[in-house]
Amino acid sequence: MLPFASDLRFAIRQLRRSPGFSLLAIVTMALAIGVSTAVFSVLDAMVVRPLPYKNPDSIVVLRTWSPQGYGQPASWLQYLDWRRENKTLSALAGYGMDSINMESGQSATPVRAVSGTDNFFDVFGVQPMLGRTFRTGEDKAGHNDVVVLSYELWKQTFGADRNIVGSKIRLDGTPTEVIGVMPAGFRYPLSVSNALYRPFHLPATRIATRGQHFLPTIGRLKDGVTMSQAEADMGQVFQNLGRLYPDEAGRRVHLLSESEASLGKTGGPLRVLVLSVFGVLIIGCVNIAGLLLVRGVRRQREFALRSAIGAGRGRIVRQLLTESAVLSLAGAAGGVLLAAGMLQVMRQLLISSLSRGADVELNLPVLAAAVVIALVTGLTAGTLPALQFSRLAPAMALRSGGAAGSSLGQNRLRFTLIAVQIAIAMGLLVCSGLLLRNLHDMRSTSLGFSPDKLLTEEVTLTAANYVGRDMVTSFYNPLLERVRALPGVAGAGMINLLPIQESGSNGDMHIVGKPPLAPNQEMLAEIRSISPGALEAIGAHLIKGRTISGSVDHAGAPINVTVNEAFVHKFFSPGEEAVGRQIDWGNDKITIVGVMSNLRQDLGQPSMAEMDLPAAQIPAEYASSELLHMTLVVQVANGDPASVSNALREAMHQIDPSVPFRAPLTMNQVVAETLTFERLESWLFGIFAVLALTLSLVGIYGMVHHEVELQTRDIGIRMALGSSRTRVVRQILTRVTLLLTAGLGCGWLLTLAMQRTISSVVELHATQNASLLGGLTLVLAFFGVAAGLLPARRAASISPTEALRAE
Repeated sequence: MLPFASDLRFAIRQLRRSPGFSLLAIVTMALAIGVSTAVFSVLDAMVVRPLPYKNPDSIVVLRTWSPQGYGQPASWLQYLDWRRENKTLSALAGYGMDSINMESGQSATPVRAVSGTDNFFDVFGVQPMLGRTFRTGEDKAGHNDVVVLSYELWKQTFGADRNIVGSKIRLDGTPTEVIGVMPAGFRYPLSVSNALYRPFHLPATRIATRGQHFLPTIGRLKDGVTMSQAEADMGQVFQNLGRLYPDEAGRRVHLLSESEASLGKTGGPLRVLVLSVFGVLIIGCVNIAGLLLVRGVRRQREFALRSAIGAGRGRIVRQLLTESAVLSLAGAAGGVLLAAGMLQVMRQLLISSLSRGADVELNLPVLAAAVVIALVTGLTAGTLPALQFSRLAPAMALRSGGAAGSSLGQNRLRFTLIAVQIAIAMGLLVCSGLLLRNLHDMRSTSLGFSPDKLLTEEVTLTAANYVGRDMVTSFYNPLLERVRALPGVAGAGMINLLPIQESGSNGDMHIVGKPPLAPNQEMLAEIRSISPGALEAIGAHLIKGRTISGSVDHAGAPINVTVNEAFVHKFFSPGEEAVGRQIDWGNDKITIVGVMSNLRQDLGQPSMAEMDLPAAQIPAEYASSELLHMTLVVQVANGDPASVSNALREAMHQIDPSVPFRAPLTMNQVVAETLTFERLESWLFGIFAVLALTLSLVGIYGMVHHEVELQTRDIGIRMALGSSRTRVVRQILTRVTLLLTAGLGCGWLLTLAMQRTISSVVELHATQNASLLGGLTLVLAFFGVAAGLLPARRAASISPTEALRAE
C-alpha cells in the first residue's frame, strides 16, 4: 500500500506541474466518458434492467397480419377464439389505451387509461400493493365499473392514501370503485406512466363482429413451453379458424418476447449506438495515448536519469500507469457531470421516444460502469507509452541533440494513432450526416398543408354527461360557432385524427357497381370523422364536387362523404368519375359528394386513401367511440397561433366546464413530436460525430505541433541553408495530407464494411447520397488541414539563429 501511496502523491505532483497537459487530458477523458455514460444509462434502462414483471422472459407479444400483409390486431371474437383454443399460453389478454376524464368537484383532469380483459394482470404475475385486480367477468357491461390505480397516480393524485381501496371516484362521469393499487415500477405498456387500469367498456357493436380489429394481445407461456412451440401452436389455431371463417384464412402470427417488443424500432439504433460508444472511447483512448506519448518524449531525460540511478522498468511503468489512473478518475468525475447534463437536456426526448425513457437515470450501476470504463480507457491509453518509455537506454536519452522522440518508430506510431481517430470520426460523421439529411427530408416533406398558422387542442368529453344527448349539437357545433367568431381566427373544425399522426381506424371499401372483392382480398381506406370546415381549416382544398356542409349533411339525412385523391387513384380507374358513386357501408350505401386534396397521415409513407364522414351522421351506436375524443383545429389569419389559447379555454368552459383544457399545440409542435425519435437519433449521433471530429482535430494539431517542437533544430538548419518559409509549410502540410488521406481511406473502408449495421439506423446509398458523403469527406479534410496549418505557420516563423542557439 505504501508504494502505491507514494506513486499516487508523485503522480499528483507531476500532473500539477503540467496544468495544460492535465487539463487537456482530463477534458478529453470527460468528453468520451460523458457521452458514453449517457448512452449506457439508456442501455441500462432499455436492455439491462429487467422488466418489472414476474419471470418477464415468459411474457410474449402477438404480432398478427392479414393475408395481404397488413399489421392487424384481433377483433373481440377472434381474441376469444385464440384464448380458448391455444394450448401453450397460461394467459392471453387484450388491452387498449385511451384518455378519460377523472372528475373532482366541478373540474376534470384527463388521465391515461389502460383498458384490459379480465385476465390482464394474470399475464404479468404482479400482485397489487393494496386491494385486488380484476376478477373473471369484470370486462362485461354491468360489472366493469372498477379501477386499479398505478402507484404513481395513487401517490401524486390521491396523496398515497392507504384507505383508497373501496372508495368511489368519478371517471367519465361514472362512479367507479377503486379496487386496488399496483406496486411502484409496474406499468404496461411500458411507455405509459401515471395511468389507471380498468376493464374494457366496449359497445355491443364491437363485441358482436369479427371484422373490427382493435385489440392488441399479450400472453404468458406455460411452464416449460418455448417461444417456438407457442408460435407453432398459435399458427395451428389460426389455420383452424381459417377453415371455419374463410375471410380469415391466410392470417399469420409471430410471437416476440416483451423485452424485444419494447425495443421496437429502437433496437437497431441502440445497437449502432453501442458501436458508436466504443468508437468514441477508442478515439478518446488514442487521443490520450498520443498526449502521453508527447509528454513522455519531453520526460525522456527524467526517465533515463531514474533508470540510471536504479529504477527498474516495472517501477517506471507503475508510476506512469498511476498517473493515467489519476487522469482517468478526474475525467470520470467530469464525464458523470456531463452525462447528467445531457440526460437532463434530452429527458423529454427520451420519455417521448423510448418505451422506458422515463427510467433513464444515472444510478449506481451506471456510475460504477463509468468509473470502470474510465480506468480501463486511461490505463489502456497509458500502457503503450509506459512500456515504450520504460525501456529507454539511459545513454540514448541523455545524449545531447534535438532529435529525442523523433525516431521513425515513434513517428509511425503517432501517425497510426491519428489515422485511427480520423477513420472512426469519418464513420460517425457519415452516420450523423445521413440522419440529419433524413430528418430534414421528413420535416420538409410535403404535408398537403402549411402548419404555420394552425393550433390544435385535444377535446375529451365526459361520457356520462352526454348520455341521451347529441354531442355534435350539444357541444361541438356551439364550440365552433364561438371559436370562429374569435378575432384573428380564419377557420376552425373538429377532426378525430390529426394529419401526420400516422393511421387511425380503417376498413374495407367496396364501390357499388364494381365486382365484389375476392376472398381474403383487402381494399382498405382510412376513416375519419370531421365537422364541416375541418379539412379547409387544416389546409386541404376541394378538387371536385363539394365539401361537407352542416346544412345538408346533418343527422337523419342520407350519409355523404368526401374522399381524397389517393382514394380515387386506389379505387377508380384513370378518368373514372368518383363524385356521385356509392360505397357499401354495412347494410347501407353512402355517397361520395366531393374529392379533397391529400393530407399526409404518416411522414414515413405516401398519402393513404382516406374517407371522411360527417361527425353529425355517425350512427348512435358508434358515437361513444368516435366522438368522445376529437381534436379542434384552428387556423389564424396572422401572427402566432398560440395567441388564441386563452380565448379557446374560455369558449370551451362556457359550453361545458367539465371538459379539461390541455395546453394547445401548434401544428409545428405536432410535427416535431411526431419526429421525436428521429430528433433523438440525430442528437446522439450528432454529439458523437462532433466529439469524434473535435478529438481528431486536437490529435492532428497536437501531432504537428509536437513534431515542429522536435524538429525546431532541423527546420532552423534547413532555413539557414536557404529553404523558404513556403517550402517548410508545404512539407508539413504534405505530411498532414498524407495522414488525412490514409485516415479517410480507412474510414470509408470501415463505413462500407459496416453498411449493413448502419442501415438499421439509416439507409446508406453511395450513389444517391454522393454529394452529401463527398461534402462530409471534404469537411473533415478541410478541418484536418486547418488543424495542421497553425503549427505549420509557427514552424515557418522559426528564426535559424534562435533554433541553433539552443544547441
